[in-house]
Amino acid sequence: MKIRNQLLALFCLLVFIGFGFLFYTSWVVQKPFGIILFVTDGLSTNALTAARLYQGGADSRLSVESFPRLALLRNSSNDYAVPDAAAAASAIATGVKGNNRAIATDPVGKPLPSILQLAHDAGRATGIITTGNLTDATPAAFYAHATDLRDTQTIALQFVQNNLLDITLAGGMNDFTPESKSGQRKDGRDLWLELRSKDHTLVRSKAELENTPAFLSRPLTGIFANGNLAFSSQVESGSQQPSLPDMVRRAIQFLQLHPKGYLLVVDAALVSRAAEENNGERVLSETADFDRAVKTALDYAGEKTLILCVGKNDVGGLSLNGYPLKGDHGVALLGTNAAGYPAITWSTGPNGPRPSEPVAQPVASGTAPIAAAPPAPAETPSPGAQKEPAAFTAPQAISTARDMIVVGSGPGSELLNGFMENTEIFQILQKGL
Repeated sequence: MKIRNQLLALFCLLVFIGFGFLFYTSWVVQKPFGIILFVTDGLSTNALTAARLYQGGADSRLSVESFPRLALLRNSSNDYAVPDAAAAASAIATGVKGNNRAIATDPVGKPLPSILQLAHDAGRATGIITTGNLTDATPAAFYAHATDLRDTQTIALQFVQNNLLDITLAGGMNDFTPESKSGQRKDGRDLWLELRSKDHTLVRSKAELENTPAFLSRPLTGIFANGNLAFSSQVESGSQQPSLPDMVRRAIQFLQLHPKGYLLVVDAALVSRAAEENNGERVLSETADFDRAVKTALDYAGEKTLILCVGKNDVGGLSLNGYPLKGDHGVALLGTNAAGYPAITWSTGPNGPRPSEPVAQPVASGTAPIAAAPPAPAETPSPGAQKEPAAFTAPQAISTARDMIVVGSGPGSELLNGFMENTEIFQILQKGL
């Protein structure tokens, strides 16, 4: 009798603990309804400081500086100490360090499930926004798998076949249309028409995006340019191209109606494009545009949304030099400073000194170096497109070894702390699903 009573008491205790655990996980620890992941190259200490000064001077503050949590990310790839865009994005998307050039595959080429795939399988709505090509390495790491980031036609085909996304807003139409329609596809397939046959709502302009009802029961795909979208400084009033803040706002309005929540990935790709060209002003203006998109997310998504802004990898090694006055901002930080030195300089890129002989370009291990031809004569920069000098000439600026910043707010962001691996971002996102 005594043993039976003890067993009964133990059973009741276990039942009580079980109900207590369910109550705690279901009501006390609430998973975020919305999860928004911003990815950009403009979140290194150098670029972020320069963007703050450019935006409003030393006393100004960017929206990302209002986030309560911060950490520094180590971002080496499996095979290189300095990652390229494919390896850095794939580590964030999958939680596994892969090789440079590879997209969402492990070191032996096996496809890895991305956080977007897991969110889709968990019943959440999913979305991707990029100001670059939809088939670029960063957005592709979240929906496709490839051993070579240059295989954009296969990546575009996977986008159509996998059907993982509820909303997609991007550039890069050329990878979806055949050569007969002025595209780049060599297989003759018109993937844009195939998306229509799969019952996607298709939009090509800002007006069409704004006029699409938020209550959609089918995927929405918007591709607004044949290649990259225009830089923010080139988007005029009345333009048919939506801005990054426009796309973030509309995506949240669509996705927040989903009853099981959502995951939205936002790639501010034009920061990288400007850095590759040694165009400091555009890097700073695109970083400011990225910051406005973050502010839009904070305004529209609500406090219970997990928002992470992640620096992916650093391209070009931008530095702001000299001693600008505390209130100097905008064009006052460009050109030549009072001491006669360039205010912005780069480590590598097309605006470096002309080499006396071909420069060997880094390639994957096991292959012979490829000698690069000397760069073409520099074009005369248009107003607002000044290119600053680089220390070493390369056809385009390359990645540098630099820890990146991640900031966060909302449920789950408290896991950001100190020095972290970039793969830990995946783990934080996974816990929020």
